[in-house]
Amino acid sequence: MKIKIGIIGGAGYTAGELIRLLMNHPAVEIVFIHSGSNAGNRITDIHGGLAGETDVRFSDGYSLAGIDALFLCSAHGESRRFMEEQDIPNALKIIDLSMDYRHKETAEAFVYGLPELNKATIAGASRIANPGCFATAIQLALLPLAAEKLLKDEIHVHAVTGSTGAGVKPGATSHFSWRDNNLSVYKAFEHQHLKEIKETILGLQSGFDRDINFIPVRGDFPRGIFADIYTCSDLPEKEAVELYRDYYSDAAFTHVYDNNPDLKQVVNTNKCILHIEKHGNKLFIVSVIDNLLKGASGQALQNFNLLFGLEEKTGLQLKASAF
Repeated sequence: MKIKIGIIGGAGYTAGELIRLLMNHPAVEIVFIHSGSNAGNRITDIHGGLAGETDVRFSDGYSLAGIDALFLCSAHGESRRFMEEQDIPNALKIIDLSMDYRHKETAEAFVYGLPELNKATIAGASRIANPGCFATAIQLALLPLAAEKLLKDEIHVHAVTGSTGAGVKPGATSHFSWRDNNLSVYKAFEHQHLKEIKETILGLQSGFDRDINFIPVRGDFPRGIFADIYTCSDLPEKEAVELYRDYYSDAAFTHVYDNNPDLKQVVNTNKCILHIEKHGNKLFIVSVIDNLLKGASGQALQNFNLLFGLEEKTGLQLKASAF
């Protein structure tokens, strides 16, 4: 019997990626895809990449009683409003892709859905707060150090993201003629994902009290995050690489790579590739992910698989393009 799922907020980029993945998931039946602004329209009118694969239309109504799992792909703030206004069946499993339940003081019954950190807890949960895209890339670069209480100094992060990170709604800084052949810094030292990153680090290394200096950059490409991170460390390079390989030895999608990675190695996949080097007393880590997959919908499906006791890679055997 298939696992019946519904999607709320089906018109955005992350929802489009999620629909694409779920349509090819062997254990899933999509019952409804809700969109208040597109009700009655074909899914392919918005998500053109699915042309020829489905005739499904966006719905303007839904029944939570008829599904086993619900993905919330609405804007930040809308998930909490939805949860407060609906009569949620006790058995319904929920994966929220917004930031509404990511922080400890607002999490309520939601578990933070970073599998490399909380795999066992996720598997026994019923409500998952999917991490942010920058937060995923940066945390995966830092988890092994924090887990061994080896963060001793300030952390410096420079990370470039694709334009899809800004969402589907057009804006001045996502317009092609502005973004193309251009770079710009935004929310320097103040990005909203810093909070969840710091909470995770403190959960592993409670005494860490140094700054995480995060400089986000808008890139002139559609998808992906390329993060480079450094911090002072006494670890020799060989020991650092072994530490990372050991920590991620059973990770389904996070890999330590000998060579400096390219963004194209992860785009259109659910992978995170990490690379570690030592320069003087600086430990340097590169972390690359696809912001729409490992940074959003792919990770949501990874969490879904864990929730339902499925093999973690089910529906996520995606290959990067050679070009």
